[in-house]
Amino acid sequence: MQTSNLTNESVSKLFNRYLVPSICGTLVTSIYVLADSIIIGKGIGTEALAALNIILPLFNIFFGNGLLFGVGGSVLMSIERGAGNHENGERYYSVALLLNAIMCVIYTALMLAFMTPMVTFLGATDVTMPYIKEYAPYVIMGMSCFSFSSFLQTFIRNDGAPKLAMVAVVTGGVLNIILDIIFVYPMQMGMKGAAIASVIGAISTIVILLTHFVSKKNGLHINLKGFSFKYVVNIIKNGFTSFFVEIASGVVMFIFNIQILKYIGDIGIGLYSVITNTVLMIGCLCNGINQAAQPIISVNYGAQLVERVSEVRRKGIKTAVWICSVIGLVALVMPDLLTYIFIHPTEEILALSKVAIRTYFIGVFVMGVNMFIISYFQSTLKPMYSIILCIARGCGLSVLFVYVLPLVLGDIGIWLAVPLAEITSLALGMFYLKKEKQQ
Repeated sequence: MQTSNLTNESVSKLFNRYLVPSICGTLVTSIYVLADSIIIGKGIGTEALAALNIILPLFNIFFGNGLLFGVGGSVLMSIERGAGNHENGERYYSVALLLNAIMCVIYTALMLAFMTPMVTFLGATDVTMPYIKEYAPYVIMGMSCFSFSSFLQTFIRNDGAPKLAMVAVVTGGVLNIILDIIFVYPMQMGMKGAAIASVIGAISTIVILLTHFVSKKNGLHINLKGFSFKYVVNIIKNGFTSFFVEIASGVVMFIFNIQILKYIGDIGIGLYSVITNTVLMIGCLCNGINQAAQPIISVNYGAQLVERVSEVRRKGIKTAVWICSVIGLVALVMPDLLTYIFIHPTEEILALSKVAIRTYFIGVFVMGVNMFIISYFQSTLKPMYSIILCIARGCGLSVLFVYVLPLVLGDIGIWLAVPLAEITSLALGMFYLKKEKQQ
């Protein structure tokens, strides 16, 4: 793949060309969870949806593993290409591929061996355990498919084929929805059917992505000549932020489930599932913006074209503000709409959901900017800034607030924890941007 167009072509044209495929690709990735949530909630019941929410942290591990090595390796590959060091770029791709495969084997073996104690720790109860045991084994066995799907998307997008990445993910997502409906409704396969549909969708995505390697545009080649351990360290250091974002989401979900069970009960878990699935979709939209900007930022950063990097950053932040503001306003004005999408709510759930959704979604207005700033620092080899912001936004502040606020404010303190974490993180992110500009 030639890098000259990323350093010479209009930034606006480049960003727009990458934006639509990237957003489509990341948005449809959320379909794997959203389709299961809607179909399980409507077709099986609220208890089954609560079971799915308890096991969702596993998806964070699957996709996080792929992003750890996918983003970590592809950013470094793009920077090396921008600097004209193409062989180094090939080495980063090769090492990342090997690391992803090794970790997939380790994770799958451990999760299958310790599945029951693992889901018990995550919050499984006598009510949800039967549903979890029906769903989890198939998803765990297909874990490598989810991980390699996110891994290959990232590298192929950085190799100049964002449309192929979009087609692959959209195809997998649509197939997942179709099979979800068939397996759960006419075939009555329950949770097992929903899990199998997700795995088949991920496999189809990988098959389409693999066609890139036989095309003339392919620039991804295995090259371990001159390998040293520094490649492993650099990939993990630079990709840790993406991995932490996913893992932190799972940790926060786990902590919130515990607090909701304590203060509200099982009905609150079902409502929290509605919120988390909607926020997952928003997060995927924001990740699409980040992934559209990342190859352009990294290549131009490697080529030391500072003004072009700044221009992409400005466009990314503006796009994130616009998208998140539209969705945030919809949630504030029509909170019941989100609830009805996922479940058949009772009057009790509707009364609870109005307050919960309106409070929680205050944080959505700044969520996209926070995610873009973290991705920007990652794309410009400032991993310490991105890691600090990640820890603050993704886990530290949310966990702190969800434990402290309910002691003072009661139930509403749970739903207020994330908005306060997002606003505080934004202040920290703006401070780091200002500090970078001064340097």
